[in-house]
Amino acid sequence: MERTQKQDQQTAAETKEPRTGADLLVESLINEGVETLFGYPGGAALPIFDALYKAQSAFDQILARHEQGSIHAAEGYARVSGKPGVVVATSGPGATNLVTGIADAMIDSLPMIIITGQVAQGVIGTDAFQEVDVMGVTTPITKHNYQVRDVKELPRIIREAFHIATTGRPGPVLIDMPKDISGEIIDESFSPNIELDLPGYQPTTKPNPLQTKKLAEAISNAKKPVLLTGAGILFAKASEEVLEFAEKYSIPVTSTLLGLGAFPGNHPLFMGMAGMHGTYTANTALYECDLLINIGARFDDRLTGKLSSFAPNATVAHIDIDPAEIGKNVPADIPIVGDAKAALIRLLTHEIEQPEHDDWLVRIHENKEKYPLWFNKPEQDMIGQWVIKQVHEATDGNAIVTTDVGQHQMWTAQFYTFNKPDKWVSSGGLGTMGFGFPAAIGAQLAKPDETVVAIVGDGGFQMTLQELSILQEKGLPVKVIIVNNQALGMVRQWQEKFYSERYSQSIFSIQPDFVKLAESYNVKGLQVKSQEEFIKAIPEIFDYEGPVVVDARVLQQENVFPMIAPGKGLNEMIGVKP
Repeated sequence: MERTQKQDQQTAAETKEPRTGADLLVESLINEGVETLFGYPGGAALPIFDALYKAQSAFDQILARHEQGSIHAAEGYARVSGKPGVVVATSGPGATNLVTGIADAMIDSLPMIIITGQVAQGVIGTDAFQEVDVMGVTTPITKHNYQVRDVKELPRIIREAFHIATTGRPGPVLIDMPKDISGEIIDESFSPNIELDLPGYQPTTKPNPLQTKKLAEAISNAKKPVLLTGAGILFAKASEEVLEFAEKYSIPVTSTLLGLGAFPGNHPLFMGMAGMHGTYTANTALYECDLLINIGARFDDRLTGKLSSFAPNATVAHIDIDPAEIGKNVPADIPIVGDAKAALIRLLTHEIEQPEHDDWLVRIHENKEKYPLWFNKPEQDMIGQWVIKQVHEATDGNAIVTTDVGQHQMWTAQFYTFNKPDKWVSSGGLGTMGFGFPAAIGAQLAKPDETVVAIVGDGGFQMTLQELSILQEKGLPVKVIIVNNQALGMVRQWQEKFYSERYSQSIFSIQPDFVKLAESYNVKGLQVKSQEEFIKAIPEIFDYEGPVVVDARVLQQENVFPMIAPGKGLNEMIGVKP
């Protein structure tokens, strides 16, 4: 949303009404360049929302229908735009309804500013109405949090919060605003030019040149190198550098789930995603490699499998902006703390002898040819993999795609090829149902001219479907594809494979009519039950200028393969089919 300088200055300070702490908060948000704000009002936050009303021309304010929807939408906005997602909610249940999204943003490194109303300072600790110790609740799941105790400190707190959220490893920062602080009358003015003084927070961005030199030497000596790309490359805007680096030294590339798009998915050096549902080629390469270069990935358990079988013969180099991640799960022989882009630029300046690993590249190519991702397509019925391939073809692989967690998420990661950065928005570390649809709303607000597709499960969609209200309210042409197997697909798959087919509470006996549900929100709804119907519906879905909800009925018993079972290693994949 475009704003003029005059509109930016239209704050409570320019009105005849008394200027409050909430007005100062809003002024500070404007000074930080906030344009889009997600929220849900309530008693302790009323002064804040009153100040937002008076400054409404300065923001595109998005009223979610549930706080969980607001924070997931802000996550999608942050992931696609690179700007902090800003959320405002009230105290007590308003704040606790944000907790899942805060935890999700923390583990997936998304820059977020969360502002919660709080009861007045005089009754904090008395179990007052709608009081929750939000500081205690959120300390483990935020990068930092504040409770404002002096209104004069507010401009500094806001400046620090944005700095902390967006630098180093990005993450959520929470600001708790007692109601008496929000409503306090203030007379003095505050300069927007606040000098930061955070001696205890100095993220290392420049890599140690001795360590990058050591890695350069390891590359020149490697016979079986592998490059692992994580979301840190996307946050560092280093996709061009990682492409140049891989091509320069002919290093095969694999990706974490959240790193998809950091390296072109259609590139000859790309082996596909690694991990529990990764490709045979990628996982075999990780198991056999003698040099593993991890840039911006966490080495989480869904990537590594059994740790003793993860890159057991490799020298491990780990480049990460967060020193706490280096050596946490996988010991690093060459630790490099720093920004991914800065590290790659430095590596590209080193004189590295061209490694001799032609035999390794031949083996990688042979594995890709012999063991591709696969599925058996029925004659008429639909399966999730096929649906996602059709969406990929219909959008030429250029859409921004969001998902929840589960089978549809893994099928999308496998069969939607991401060739550009910042096109893939999913809940990785926390695995949050209900994330995909509101995240698509935030992504569409961030990129209004791009096609945004929410590929969701029928279970997850029912957790946040009330946000359909926003689509018509804001004119957002989001396309929602419900991969509807009438079950909690991944739960059902695990119950089939590891719990002797005891399908406990994973099958839906009753579902809403998703078409009528969409239409009740004035959104176009379609139901498709066969391949022929889906193909026929594609123009109706993607040529239509407004939002669409598609109930795609797929077979319930279809599973995600290949797979590494719990407790198994990269070399013990099941469901691999030549």
